[in-house]
Formats: sequence, C-alpha cells, structure tokens
Amino acid sequence: MTKTALITGASRGLGNALARALAPTHHIIAVAKTTGALEELDDQIKALGGSATLAPMDITVEAAMQTLCRGIHDRWGRLGLWAHTAIHAAPLAPAAMIDAKDMAKSVAGNVTATSTLITYIAPLLGSDGTALFFDDAQAGAPFYGSYGATKAAQMALARSWQAETQRTGPKVHIATPAPMPTATRARFHPGEDRTPLADPMAEATRILAELTP
Repeated sequence: MTKTALITGASRGLGNALARALAPTHHIIAVAKTTGALEELDDQIKALGGSATLAPMDITVEAAMQTLCRGIHDRWGRLGLWAHTAIHAAPLAPAAMIDAKDMAKSVAGNVTATSTLITYIAPLLGSDGTALFFDDAQAGAPFYGSYGATKAAQMALARSWQAETQRTGPKVHIATPAPMPTATRARFHPGEDRTPLADPMAEATRILAELTP
C-alpha cells in the first residue's frame, strides 16, 4: 500500500523540507496557496524519485478542505501522516494597536482552520496514522499579540487531541523546531544574521526521526 503524507503549508520553509525528506518513502499531498511554489516543489520531489499530488488551496476555505479530504479518501482510502506547517504570521504590533483584519486572519488561519482540519483528517488517519504539529512559544512575548495568541490556541487544540487519542490513536506528535531562516521568521526578525539558524532540511530530518519509536 502506498504511504501517503499530507503537508499543509508545503510550499516553503519547514513544510517544503518535510515534503522533500518524506519523498523517498511517501506519496506527498502538498497543500499551499501558491501554485508556482508547489510546482517547484513537485520538480524537487521528482528529482528525488518521488511523486506528489499538488493541491493549490487555501486552508481557511472549508469547502476546499472538504474537497481535499474527500479526494484523499476516494483515491487512497486513508492517510499515513499529516504535517500541519501552515501558519498566518501577522505583522508584529503592540497589543493596543493590533489591526482587526490581522487578528481575524490569524484566528481564521491558525485556529479555526486547524480545528476544521482535525475534524476532517482524523477519520483519514484512523487509529494508526500520525498528526504532526509544530510549537512556537511566543504567547505573551512583546508585540507578538495576534501571532502568539493564535499559535498558542492552535497548540492547545493539538494537545487536547493528543490527550484524547493516547489510547485510541491516531498518534499526535508536537515538535519544537529550532529557529530556521524561513519567510515567517524573516517577517518577525528582518535584517537578522541568518548564519546561526538551523537548516530546514536538517530540522525536518530530526523531527521525522522523533516519530520512529
């Protein structure tokens, strides 16, 4: 049976690295909003001898996620791994000056979409699949109000699901990546020296190794 890995937020950064790291052993279902970046990823996966299904979709559109998950069910019947790297990184701002649209996008992308995806993907993972989430503990940090609060809410959802499925599955794993030179980090730390930051491919390999007992 073909091993399948769904990566939401696959076009750049850690999601892209996870897709490439998994390509030799899994068929990659790559979800992102940017078609061009997904096509570049597809070329990279093919160069590694792997295969991918590209899904240029917005995770905040519930109907699109219904279509995605129905398509996975109809084609493969189940899902082996779901890695959720998609995140909305709103600009840093004092808590008293957070833009209402930025907060709404953060809630929609980081909290509501995560809850919706868990609902739709859990049946595909069954009892033996794995869901992979990524912590970034910025809650309460100065100027991180919208990102920190919604990322913390996302992690609270993941931890509740993790606690609920310890005996029944699927396995829910929460990883903490080292700081990497991603586009998301560049938005928060423009102009920083990126030399000491961790390589995304090395982090992807390390995190995937954590999933092996």
